[in-house]
Amino acid sequence: MAVRPHVLLSVATSIDGCIDDTSPQRLMLSNAADFDRVDQVRAESDAILIGGNTIRTDNPRLLVNSAERRAARVAAGKPEYPLKVTVTASGELDRELKFWHFGGGKVVYTTDAGAARLRGTLDGLAEVVGLGGTVDFGRMLDDLGARGVRRLMVEGGGRIHTQFLAEGLADEVQWAVAPLLVGEAEAPRFVYPARFPGGSTRRMRLLGASTVGDVVLLRYAPKESEGLEGPEEG
Repeated sequence: MAVRPHVLLSVATSIDGCIDDTSPQRLMLSNAADFDRVDQVRAESDAILIGGNTIRTDNPRLLVNSAERRAARVAAGKPEYPLKVTVTASGELDRELKFWHFGGGKVVYTTDAGAARLRGTLDGLAEVVGLGGTVDFGRMLDDLGARGVRRLMVEGGGRIHTQFLAEGLADEVQWAVAPLLVGEAEAPRFVYPARFPGGSTRRMRLLGASTVGDVVLLRYAPKESEGLEGPEEG
């Protein structure tokens, strides 16, 4: 069996854990320096994944923007752009979305029913892979590993991050915290209620903390425990 890729969840949130507000315009949480850092992480990845809802909502191109970083990838014998990956249970993705028309190769993981719907829609633009009656993230990672993907960067949205964490499939979280408070109950969030491995008392291992301008970058290893114990009761 192919080795599954290292899964890195990349997210920027407000202090209260929101990845956007409810206005029509996308909320810019990161600063210029942090956007450049994310571009570097993209360049170091073999594939970048976002959910179908994020594609519909934000209509991103999802590229490595730096020409120098793209040139370095080519010099290292890699494709100019990482493989672009999306996940959709419904298969409801429009052919005109920017995601399909920029960058290099694209793969869509969906249900068998979604695949039947998408193969005609995305003919010539992306490979469509049906994973059965549901979108099985483990099978998806196995397939990506078989394609030679060793490092997968996941950029959301919140439902996608939640599923990777709940299934114990994330190896690293890079979390940029912006000095903003959204305060809207309906705003999309980094994670949603779920049963997470180890429950509410398990402490992830902190890999690092740094500042990027006015943003704080926290790095955690979700599969590793810190090993800290609470105070003894006396």
